[in-house]
Amino acid sequence: MGKMLEEFDAYRAKMNEKILASDNKVIKRIYNVDTNAYMAGALPVKTKELIGLTTSMVLRCDDCIKYHLIKCDENGVTTEELFEAMSIATLVGGSIVIPHMRRAVEFWEELQEDKA
Repeated sequence: MGKMLEEFDAYRAKMNEKILASDNKVIKRIYNVDTNAYMAGALPVKTKELIGLTTSMVLRCDDCIKYHLIKCDENGVTTEELFEAMSIATLVGGSIVIPHMRRAVEFWEELQEDKA
């Protein structure tokens, strides 16, 4: 596991544990809705993850981008598909998305290196 992925996973797990330990009903329900939204339905999970990635890029949320990159990788998204999705994000979000795309590509490359 690459360093960026390891750090992201560890931090996310640690903080989610703390947040969910608060036993706040609204927070738990939001987490549940998020989980259920990305389950297979009329759209396959792969498509939903690409949509999640694209919207996260437009919203400029690096943590969300990393999360969706991991899920895209797990769901068989190819590098070509990834770049098509990122091109849509850049079209919709404008040039402000480019720095986030740079970090996304760096993280994606680490994910791909882990497979080699």
